[in-house]
Amino acid sequence: MTRYDMHRKKVQQATAVIDNHAPCTYLHLHLKLKKMQIEGENLATVERDNRILLEKMSHIMRTKGRVDNKNDYEHKSLNKTKRQRELLRVTHENQAILKRITSKEPHFNHMHWEEEWKANQRYMDNIAKYPKDWYEDIVRKTKPKKKSAPLQKSNTDDAIKKSNEHLPSINQERTRISSS
Repeated sequence: MTRYDMHRKKVQQATAVIDNHAPCTYLHLHLKLKKMQIEGENLATVERDNRILLEKMSHIMRTKGRVDNKNDYEHKSLNKTKRQRELLRVTHENQAILKRITSKEPHFNHMHWEEEWKANQRYMDNIAKYPKDWYEDIVRKTKPKKKSAPLQKSNTDDAIKKSNEHLPSINQERTRISSS
């Protein structure tokens, strides 16, 4: 019986040879203290900025605020002198070009052009099929008088018939072209 009790005690006190327990958990691997510290600092900064903005807004609501929209700043260009020099140079060049243009005598003679145009007009009148301004002459001779509307229409019809009398008919023109 004592041997059996000793055996039972040994069986209860026996430990496993194979370790099948979960590994030890280390606190620094799960609790990232540095990350929590940075997040806390960021939140503190945001809270501080929000508090400052809230104080400013409440000050503006209580008073007129300290905002003025006057801008007395005069814009100064850094290259103002260079632009002025450039403008002065361009102005002098333009004046020099204008002086050269105005001092130059014209090369073409408009009187000579007018004489040539009149000679060309005579040549065109000589080779024209119908006399110059023949239609205006006909309309001028048969221009209707402005007495009443119905007469104007009939006078206009007569003027068209008279103007067509001076023109050769299409058939006559065809026979003249085919014979030549």
